[in-house]
Amino acid sequence: MRIPATISAIFFDLDGTLVDSGLNFKDLRQQLGWPENVDLLAYLAKLPCPQERAKAQQIIHEFEMVGAASATWMPGAKTLLDDLFNAGLATGIVTRNTRAAFDVCCHRLAIPPIEVITREDAPAKPDPTGLLDLAARLSVAPENAMYVGDYIYDLEAAKASGMYRCLYDPSGESVFAAQADICIRHFDELANHVADIVNTR
Repeated sequence: MRIPATISAIFFDLDGTLVDSGLNFKDLRQQLGWPENVDLLAYLAKLPCPQERAKAQQIIHEFEMVGAASATWMPGAKTLLDDLFNAGLATGIVTRNTRAAFDVCCHRLAIPPIEVITREDAPAKPDPTGLLDLAARLSVAPENAMYVGDYIYDLEAAKASGMYRCLYDPSGESVFAAQADICIRHFDELANHVADIVNTR
């Protein structure tokens, strides 16, 4: 696997990438009575009735909090994130989760104190604003950053921001693979690149 030598920062999605929260969004859509495969946050924002929107928002919040409380690390993710943090390399998380859900997950898994952007901080992916804001916070040019995620929204946001697109695909069977610059099945695959960044500083 070859990553451009210009990549000096690595940013991550959270759920389905760094951690497994066991969230079944198909079940959530059924619980809400919403169409299959609809973007939950976009659909929520367009609900015309304030009471209906508030009820749906609460259901989604509770769903996310349950997932955060039971989250576990993806294989190799903690070691990679710790290595990035300990080396002082530019890294961070852009998630569609709420800050409250992230905080629960962070406390449970002892996520290093890195920069995090949640959906309260910026429009949700696939909007690239969160990725661009994170790059600006860390004084990193977007073209020098790689964004790692597991879903099409992650790849679309990375492309729109000008970042290198890395798909985390442990099964090796993702239908989104063609949209990525590279695909990884385990976070150990990024270890050599982290070492290269450290050695060239």
